[in-house]
Amino acid sequence: MSKEQLLIVDDEEVNRAILHMMFADDYDILEASNGEKAIEQIEQSENLVLMLLDVVMPVMDGFGVLEYMKEKELLSKIPVILITSMTPQESEEKAYAYGIADVMHKPFDPSIITRRARNIIELYQNKRNMEERLKEQEQIIREQESKLREGNEFMIDALGSVVEFRSVETGDHIRRIKYFTRILLKYLAKYFPKYGLTPVQIDQIARASALHDIGKIGIPDAILMKPGRLTAEEFELMKTHTTIGCEILESFHKSSDDEFYKYCYDICRYHHERWDGKGYPDHLVGDEIPISAHIVAIADVYEALVSERVYKSAYSSEAAYDMILNGECGQFSPDVIECFELAREDFFNIVEVIKMFNFT
Repeated sequence: MSKEQLLIVDDEEVNRAILHMMFADDYDILEASNGEKAIEQIEQSENLVLMLLDVVMPVMDGFGVLEYMKEKELLSKIPVILITSMTPQESEEKAYAYGIADVMHKPFDPSIITRRARNIIELYQNKRNMEERLKEQEQIIREQESKLREGNEFMIDALGSVVEFRSVETGDHIRRIKYFTRILLKYLAKYFPKYGLTPVQIDQIARASALHDIGKIGIPDAILMKPGRLTAEEFELMKTHTTIGCEILESFHKSSDDEFYKYCYDICRYHHERWDGKGYPDHLVGDEIPISAHIVAIADVYEALVSERVYKSAYSSEAAYDMILNGECGQFSPDVIECFELAREDFFNIVEVIKMFNFT
């Protein structure tokens, strides 16, 4: 590794010579007689650990150098000791505003400036080492979080897919729901800022949508896989999948403060609620329905319409779109309907080329 460099910037050669002699044993000394030459040295240096900077110089003064370093965001990396003959009131306030390490006034005491310089270099190096260690630790934590998230994503999708295998569906249902949900949420975040959706919340809701039908695990096969229309009694039993799913979630999670768990619970329980109160299980009306559940509700309805089921053939994308807008599948939030209209082409494309998308 190259020797640490120290830059002395002063228009008086005698001052540069004195400072050079004081630090030459321990550092590779660079010199500049004005601000412009100092900038050239900074740009060419590879291991600059300190600058001793005069203020009053021809061509460009010390504050010009500080302005350059501020623009290039170098002052946090290269400590500067300002050495000046100006009075403290004239120089210190302005200099410290740039974020320099120290100010010393001419004539300077060699022993004091040497001690201060070494302390400042050590302080900045320790700070830099700590920042590097923190970055390394942050990277490790991010990698761990990514692996954990991937594991959680796998388990959530696997659990949600159990219902698909029981009902002999294609396996695309959950992937489509997640993607439809994510698209709707992005439109909602863009055009309806009143909901205050963040990218993290969008991701959490999209992932939580995979568990919307987990309660169907508790529905008998005779009803879940019935090829024809359900009787009124069978439909009442089918509707309990919403509350069964919540019971399953509650058995695995006891904290109601977890935001992701809350999205899972709300989506599971309320994704069949409708704007006019004619949904189930709690007959919520309007804004009583969590927006996460309402988004997943319309995604679920559309996906069901365009997919083949044991009890029906698949509708075309256009037909499914019109059925939802015409209210044939129940009433939805006006905000969500507007997002659905904005997402029309996105939904059509997914239906046509679903296998070309990466849903992870």
